[in-house]
Amino acid sequence: MAFTVHVLQLAISVSVFPIFLLHFLGLWNWICKKFFPYFMVQFTKSYNKEMAAKKQELFGNLQEFAGSPGTLALMEVGCGTGANFKFYPPGCRITCIDPNPNFEKFLIQSIAESRHLQFERFIVASGENMYQVPDNSMDAVVCTLVLCSVQNQEKFIKEVHRVLRPGGAFYFMEHVAADPSTWNFFWQRVLKPTWFLMFDGCDLTRESWKALEEGGFSKLNLQHLQAPLSWEIVRPHILGYAVK
Repeated sequence: MAFTVHVLQLAISVSVFPIFLLHFLGLWNWICKKFFPYFMVQFTKSYNKEMAAKKQELFGNLQEFAGSPGTLALMEVGCGTGANFKFYPPGCRITCIDPNPNFEKFLIQSIAESRHLQFERFIVASGENMYQVPDNSMDAVVCTLVLCSVQNQEKFIKEVHRVLRPGGAFYFMEHVAADPSTWNFFWQRVLKPTWFLMFDGCDLTRESWKALEEGGFSKLNLQHLQAPLSWEIVRPHILGYAVK
């Protein structure tokens, strides 16, 4: 089976050889960072349509973690185009973090359409190094479709712990590795190298629930599900929240 995976990986790599060549020449990262936000604008429309009910359910109790009545200090890591804004309760004070500065113009548009929120600032930084955000300053931290691409999940979760106030909550919705006994997992392995380059560092085979289970949270509410998505390869999902 491993041999078959490697053969198919090679075949797919050959079919998209220009991408691998640009990566070898050190040019692909710039191209991807520049144009990935345009892809995400379209992908977000489809994803939000298919996952709207799940997002409403996930964020339904956000207000319970407000540090003061009616005001929730919320930080979204990997904010992208602002896909989650319409699901947040009124009165949230939003701090946005993303390592790709090219998302900013799309984020500004989402902010203008989200008058129920109070925008604080946009910070260009990775999730593993959010030093601009003070300790114990956030009531909630959110990431969706982010843990698949962070370089070090352990460092990321440590940073989430640092910025969350005691009793604050970390919300997540992530695609993850399929069950190893399934054909879906087989194709995740086959597509992994090409997918990683085409989708800005996204790893199809991440077992992100393990990092959350070992993250040292006082409470972890985690659900596995097959998301109602058109792309079967990313249907395996986890969602929930963890309390500091």
